[in-house]
Amino acid sequence: MNPTRPAQTGSHTEHQDPQPTPTGAAPSTTSGAGATPDNTRGAAPDDRLDHNLEDKLDDEDYPAYSMGRAADILGVTPAFLRSLDTARLFVPQRSAGGHRRYSRYQLRLAQRAHDLVNQGTALDAACRIIILEDQLAEAQRINAQLQQRRDSSPA
Repeated sequence: MNPTRPAQTGSHTEHQDPQPTPTGAAPSTTSGAGATPDNTRGAAPDDRLDHNLEDKLDDEDYPAYSMGRAADILGVTPAFLRSLDTARLFVPQRSAGGHRRYSRYQLRLAQRAHDLVNQGTALDAACRIIILEDQLAEAQRINAQLQQRRDSSPA
């Protein structure tokens, strides 16, 4: 389960606590001292850094945005983003210094919450709607996979 996404079953607040992500630190993919991943073996150090950066930029769950930048992108206040954390819509990861960090996925959820609140929906109700929409989308995705497997298996 991704700790930054809403829980897929049961109460939305059933999630794992996010692990702090040191600013600028890449997840370790090596198994021993001096070892390099197979896909970067023999590559120049700059190539490995570029590859890691591309992976992070493509990852919608990578916490790339500070609270201030996320608020600017969405046109909301930092207090609104904190209220989403308090309402447990999602739990942003924290930098090594304890600052909230947001992923693109979380920004999409925050934008949806902002849209609902602007339409007159209470924040708690907006968060519940978003959680249910996310759970429905996940159930539909799983259903489609199961149907595809059933249709492709020999009868």
